[in-house]
Amino acid sequence: MLGCYVRVSTVGQNEAGQKREVRKWLKGSNTSDVRWFVDKESGDNLDRPAFRELQSAIFNGEIDGVVVWKLDRLSRSIVDGVNTLADWCDRGVRVVSVTQQLDFNGAMGKMLAAVFFGVAEMEQETRRERQRAGIEAAKARGVYKGRKPGTTKAKPSRARELWDTGLTQLEIAKSLGVTRQTVARYLSK
Repeated sequence: MLGCYVRVSTVGQNEAGQKREVRKWLKGSNTSDVRWFVDKESGDNLDRPAFRELQSAIFNGEIDGVVVWKLDRLSRSIVDGVNTLADWCDRGVRVVSVTQQLDFNGAMGKMLAAVFFGVAEMEQETRRERQRAGIEAAKARGVYKGRKPGTTKAKPSRARELWDTGLTQLEIAKSLGVTRQTVARYLSK
């Protein structure tokens, strides 16, 4: 079975474009036995619900191949990305990036993956630097207001209600369309 992994960085983003491209690849390869894993969280680390589920399925031998829209969907960290990919390849898991039209198995695949993960990490750091520079420039002009105090992605009171019913933080996060970390922050208040 193939695991199709899709990740968008925020809850407000839509994964439909990635899914469409992966489905095209699946159709072209005559593959229908698939399981989808979708995260709406940053790729800065591997602590994402669907990614953990994918890792578990690979470890249990349920998944023998992983298809992604682009390799940076797995990770924006060169260390995490290369280590994950090497582990999967050592387990015999085929890893394919549909937009990059690459199959990352074998030594050459691992080397190419290291380059792609390095570029992804560099892009992430460059984006952060531009953001910091923009904020500093806005502060210098006196126009930076930052995030409005008290703005939230969901109702913290609803998170508390769901918590009181016995749901886990991950279940609450899925229900509210926010990350588990956001739920933890809501519950700590």
